[in-house]
Order: sequence, then C-alpha cells, then structure tokens
Amino acid sequence: MRSPAIDLVNAERAAQAFIHALGVDTGSESTRRTAERMARAYAELFTPRPFDLTTFPNDERYDELVLAKAIPVRSVCEHHLLPFRGVAHVGYLPGDRILGLSKLARVVEYFACQPQVQERLTKQIADWLHEQLSPKGVGVVIEAEHSCMTLRGVQALGSATVTSTLLGLLRDDSRSRQEFFALSGSTR
Repeated sequence: MRSPAIDLVNAERAAQAFIHALGVDTGSESTRRTAERMARAYAELFTPRPFDLTTFPNDERYDELVLAKAIPVRSVCEHHLLPFRGVAHVGYLPGDRILGLSKLARVVEYFACQPQVQERLTKQIADWLHEQLSPKGVGVVIEAEHSCMTLRGVQALGSATVTSTLLGLLRDDSRSRQEFFALSGSTR
C-alpha cells in the first residue's frame, strides 16, 4: 500500500500564505518557522507507514471472533482539516486465512492518514478486510472526538461520534452481531 508524494516546499509556501492571510505574525523567534512546522505536521498526518499484508493459513479452522479493541485512531476531518481522534474496535470471523494481529492496527492507520469523514473511514477498513481476507464476517466500530465539533461551531466539548460497519455474519446473524458489540464494549 502506497501513499501519494508530498511536496513540502510548496506546502510550506502555501502554509505561509495561509498564516499571513489570517493575520498571524510570524516575525518572532517562536513563530518564524511555523509554516515549515505546519507543512511537516500535515505531511506526517497524511503519510501512513508502509506495511505488507501478513496472513496465515487457518489450519485449526478457528471460527470464533478475532477482535482488536481500542486501536488508537487519529485523522483529519476533510471539511475543516481539523483533527479527530479516538479508538477503533476491529474484528472478523476467519475463513481460510487469519491475519497477523498488528495488521488490524496498520489498516486503521492506513485509511486514517488522509482527510476523512468517520463514516467513510469505518467502511473503508471493513471493506478492505473483507476483500483481503474473505472472512465470514467483519465488524468495525470507531468512537472519536472531532475537534471541528469541540473547538469551533457548536463547541460540544466531550462529545463523541460512534460509527459502525458490519459485513457478512456479523451483520446477518444476530448472535454474532451481539457478540461483536458486547466484546467491543459498544452499546450499539
């Protein structure tokens, strides 16, 4: 999985113009390199670490839920370019292959490293796992606080947004769905 090239020189120029257009003084020692730091910070936010998909044969025919809880997730709202952060709970019912557990966190990070909306992010993670593993079911729940809601506009401090995507048996079988939500700690 690859990410697009980032042009830091032009990003810094644009950040400088943006900062000046907002009337921010960048003449002090503390703010002289703000545009450079801003460009590098956004480049870091938009650059996922590379990873290879690691799967293994499901020789034991394990058919119960595999769930990674509270995977840290951070992204940037595509509407305001302000951060949102929280946790993702990602699970699947294995088919013929099982996934290296660290890859659940890696796929969350990969899709979060771009301007996003939480609804799409949740679905992208679930769809990718479904396509790559062909499991019997996939479930993803993301709980996040959006600074575009807490720092501006309505200023709803402490509010959280919860989204979920369920595929396969985790969507169609009520017992499997209930188990996923119970083990993930979600009340949905």
